[in-house]
Formats: sequence, structure tokens, C-alpha cells
Amino acid sequence: MSLPLRPPLEPMLARSAAAIAPGMVYEPKWDGFRCLVFRDNDEVQLISRNGRDLSVYFPEMVVAVLENLPPRCVLDGELVVVNGTRLDFGRLSERIHPAASRIATLSQSWPASFVAWDLLALDDRSLLELPFEQRRAALELALTHSDPPIHLTPLTTDAARDFN
Repeated sequence: MSLPLRPPLEPMLARSAAAIAPGMVYEPKWDGFRCLVFRDNDEVQLISRNGRDLSVYFPEMVVAVLENLPPRCVLDGELVVVNGTRLDFGRLSERIHPAASRIATLSQSWPASFVAWDLLALDDRSLLELPFEQRRAALELALTHSDPPIHLTPLTTDAARDFN
């Protein structure tokens, strides 16, 4: 891969704060696996928060990335499995399995989705130094024509908003 950002790359993590600053945005908490998506044309890597390559466990997501994301990009988000109207972390956890046949079966019966919340690089440019508002605008534009199972996380400036 020849992206401006490459694995290993530690994702940004939430930090506790005594107070929330005015103008902050709020996003829902997703019950899944934190995932950095690296796409360089036909190469795709799905990297966990701990640096583990998840691509082999989620072949349907590799296909979805190739079909829906810009040819050269790095995104931060969450892999999830939906069961009815709820997220199912148990089903998602079952996807980490050593048998290729089991992975293939589960990718059909319990396919994953990717919820994106940040665009870290696009083409030959790292976006890490840009303010979140600019990265979010670039992410929205990058995902304009994306279809499920790729999703853009909702956000709000209303601290009282319930995403359920």
C-alpha cells in the first residue's frame, strides 16, 4: 500500500473530561469492533484497534469497501452485526474463527456492516491535521454514493439527543 497513512496506526480514543465544551458534536456508541479501513485501489485491510488484520474474518466487508469507498482512503469506524433492530456483539464475536468454511457461512448468515465516523486520509493526503468539521465534511462527500453495508454515523450538537 502506498497511502499517506499505513498500519500500524493507533485509532484516536475517547478521553474523560470534567465538562463538555460548547459546540461539541455527539455520536452514538456502537457495539462492535473498532476498525480502521485502509483501501489502496484493489488492496483492502481492516485493522482492529489492537493492530490485528480482520480482513480474513469479514470477506463481505472487503467487497463492500471495494464497491463503496473512494479508491484510496483511510477511514475510522466500527464493524457491527445487526440482528433485527439491535446490534449483536455476540454474533460479531463469532466471526473471529480459524476455519475458513465457518467464516464463509457466517459472512452469509450474519453479515457485518461498517459505520464510519472519520476520514483520516484521502488519495495522497493525510487529513489528521484538519479540524474534525472539515474531516466530517470530506467523509460525507466521500460516502455520498455509498450503500449498505457502509454507513455514516449520525451526529448532533444536542447533548440530550437519544440515538435509539
